[in-house]
Amino acid sequence: MFLSVVIPTYNRLPILQKCLLALEAQDPAAEITGYEVVLVDDGSTDATVSWLRQHSLQLPHLRLIEQEHGGPAQGRNRGVEAARGDVVVFIDSDLVVTPSFLRCHAVALEREWQRRGNRLCFTYGAVINTANFQDPCSEPHKLQDHSFAYFATGNVAIDRQLLEQAGLFDTRFRLYGWEDLELGERLRRLGVGLVRCPEAVGYHWHPALNLEQIPDLIRVERERAKMGLVFYRKHPTRRVRLIIQFTWLHRLLWEALTLGGLLNERSLRPLLAWLIRRGHPGVAMELLRVPLNRLGVRALFAEAKALKGSGPAHSPI
Repeated sequence: MFLSVVIPTYNRLPILQKCLLALEAQDPAAEITGYEVVLVDDGSTDATVSWLRQHSLQLPHLRLIEQEHGGPAQGRNRGVEAARGDVVVFIDSDLVVTPSFLRCHAVALEREWQRRGNRLCFTYGAVINTANFQDPCSEPHKLQDHSFAYFATGNVAIDRQLLEQAGLFDTRFRLYGWEDLELGERLRRLGVGLVRCPEAVGYHWHPALNLEQIPDLIRVERERAKMGLVFYRKHPTRRVRLIIQFTWLHRLLWEALTLGGLLNERSLRPLLAWLIRRGHPGVAMELLRVPLNRLGVRALFAEAKALKGSGPAHSPI
């Protein structure tokens, strides 16, 4: 088995360095004949490309592809098209993996292929969220790290031909969110099974919350709403509406939890600041998620109203 690790990146050099060096430190395995790391730089404006060129000797498995800024869907497609492996592993550029990462994916895939008698499956590794930049792999597994997503490209491995049969990623997803789950819907229709592989561990780093991040978090929610409608217009099903929270139940839930918007990013700011000062940025982030969810759902409904009549029915549950 030859593996191609495909990673899109955009302006994430500090954590990308840790990501790539961890991939160079993989344990050898009998199941793996070789591997490569196909990194697609999505038009980064930081020092990503120059650093990669200066440190190429430290990264013998790396192949760099450069493109103008087009989003992660386009980047992953470019990576798959350039890949030489018969298995593609997707991770994000802010994920730091353990030395046994690739071996665990390979062993689990081979075992499941033999059991099934075909390759209609993919492995889904564990993603542990951490704000510890110096030692991300020291973070313990937490309940909130568990994901119910079917196909999330933060940590999956899949047969390349199967991926190509499904049609790769839809490049209309140029903003944040949903491009991987949309591909997952097409894989599901092909009867592709999810195989959980918790031994293939990746530590997903993101900085601890500070108040300066809030405008960017709001931007992300608005982008996610726009891309959620792209997702739903392709797959106008009850399942997708539940995934993207395009239901009256979700709207009523977040309105109730925020007291109709009285609890918002502005009114909560003093409490968030206090929690951060007390060393509880994770608690602050969980609290902030409540008004962010309301904002995202309201943006989704507004986006649907703006697009009404231009495609499939958008009436939510």
